[in-house]
Amino acid sequence: MMIAIEAKRSGAAVRTAVRLMIAALMLTALSGCMYPKSQLKQNQAAPKEAVRNVQAAIDQFQSETGILPIKNSTTETPVYEKFLIDFTQMQNKGYLSEIPSAAFEKGGNYYFIVINEETKPAVKLMNLVLFQQLTDIQNAVDEYADAHGGELPKTDEAYPGYNYIDYDALKRKTPELLSDYSGQTLAAMLDEQGKVYADYGPDLMQAVQKSGSEPGADSDLRTLLADSDLFVPVKAPVYHWKAGEPVAVAR
Repeated sequence: MMIAIEAKRSGAAVRTAVRLMIAALMLTALSGCMYPKSQLKQNQAAPKEAVRNVQAAIDQFQSETGILPIKNSTTETPVYEKFLIDFTQMQNKGYLSEIPSAAFEKGGNYYFIVINEETKPAVKLMNLVLFQQLTDIQNAVDEYADAHGGELPKTDEAYPGYNYIDYDALKRKTPELLSDYSGQTLAAMLDEQGKVYADYGPDLMQAVQKSGSEPGADSDLRTLLADSDLFVPVKAPVYHWKAGEPVAVAR
């Protein structure tokens, strides 16, 4: 009996170690190397001029080569993390004299990415401070689930299929996740599989009100944020407009 218990404990420890190793490798693959959090500045001014310059270079690159200078991704990569700009390729081919200081590749807090790649490619920013905060929460949720037989640290329902996170269960303080759109605090939530997301519901409600028209029932509301601002929503689920409000769609 003792042997079985020890084997079970050993197996759980191995699974936890493997999960942590995979998470570390994924972060390394995304960033090359992760700099200390003390160097991340949540309130860094948005590099509008850099985005304009990179947009002009991207447009010229595509016009002259017929392709976009973007890094490879997989079909599983979320849409707003999918097409990272390949600055090295742009520099090597003479379309960019230097990488913007705001870019992660130069120690900045943003990934420069392309959205609407098949219609009208647009350069946007992904906030790596927020991305890292949500990744840290995901790691804590995974560790909790591993230690509690798959149970998730959740509290009230946020939307059908989504719940807010029980930080008391995680023995963590509620993090301050700042929205790039409103500057207000975002709530983190998780789905039934334990995947962590940021809840952009309040920002989306403001965007709909600002637009002055009601979205179609099947519209992906995230485009209201991404198309009208410098930033893409970080780790946001798909939202649809239902009964007069944005509702996150369960996978």
